[in-house]
Amino acid sequence: MSGEFEAVADIATGGIVARTVAGASGHAGHEAGHGTVCLNCGTELIGPHCHRCGQSGHVHRTAGALFHDIAHGVFHFEGRTWHTVPLLFWRPGELTRRYIRGERVNFVSPMALFLFSVFLMVAVFGLVGGPFGSMRFDGDPVKLAEARTEAAQELAGVEKQIATLTAEKQARRARGEKTADLNERLGDLRSEQAALRLVTTGQIRPPKASDVEGLKLNIDTGVPAIDLALQHLTRNPELTAYKMQSSAYKFSWALIPISLPFIWLLFAFRRDVGLYDHAVFATYSLAAMTLMVIGLSLVAGLGVGTALTPLVMLLFPPWHMYRQLKGAYGLSRFGALWRMIALIISAYTSALIFVVMLLAMGA
Repeated sequence: MSGEFEAVADIATGGIVARTVAGASGHAGHEAGHGTVCLNCGTELIGPHCHRCGQSGHVHRTAGALFHDIAHGVFHFEGRTWHTVPLLFWRPGELTRRYIRGERVNFVSPMALFLFSVFLMVAVFGLVGGPFGSMRFDGDPVKLAEARTEAAQELAGVEKQIATLTAEKQARRARGEKTADLNERLGDLRSEQAALRLVTTGQIRPPKASDVEGLKLNIDTGVPAIDLALQHLTRNPELTAYKMQSSAYKFSWALIPISLPFIWLLFAFRRDVGLYDHAVFATYSLAAMTLMVIGLSLVAGLGVGTALTPLVMLLFPPWHMYRQLKGAYGLSRFGALWRMIALIISAYTSALIFVVMLLAMGA
């Protein structure tokens, strides 16, 4: 049940983070203290909110009001979600254009929506798995128990080897000898140790010979971290995928600066748009794609419509990009079409850069 509780916590955290990024609405809590002077900056109040810093004249001081604020942040998003999400999916260009022009009160900010969607995606993955199913081992309970027992025995042997090699490494260091070969062997053993621990908890199935059959990567990128990650990929691709899924959300924000240069190139000769406009466009676009994955994951978890998942993942991104480009930048159909094609290529390139970045960081 720990995974389910973590998923709920992710949703709650995402709502609170998004509410913080989007900005407080000044919602009054219970047992509020109200005066004629702003308690934040000392400015005299001429209304329910301070005209200088924006803080509400009401300041709650009860535990009940605090929990009310948490629930309000998680489930309501100050009411702006219901103005934002429909436009994000049906008229993304209009949403982007209106936000850039200054309409902020009725819409969730791009970064707030993106952060919330990332937290929500992690939570949904933890509850029901991804759009193509869960990575948890949901097979025969008897076979699962046998696999866990075997993995536990292997884990004990691997940990014994790690202890032996660690002692030898310390002895070599004391004698001033090199330990490069031991470091490599320890790295491999620790990777195997991590995989076996996941197997013993039932989070992934035991590696099979068929997983790596015919998968022999002999690539020398010149970056040791990436080369090591590729070696681990050949030994246990499922573990690598699991680790990538677990780590990618922490750095998902990096997709925004990675994609900005590509979007800028599409409008290099237009002086009426700048990097801020492109950042809003990219962030709303990424939020929409994340929410799409969430929706498909929920559908897959219910066991309905899974046959349409590949089709949706193939058609929705270009359709959404076309509509957002056309509406946000005021493009003609042809202008939006060729930029959409270029943007799809850029998106794959950005994703590849993101994956390489994760590999280089040892994800």
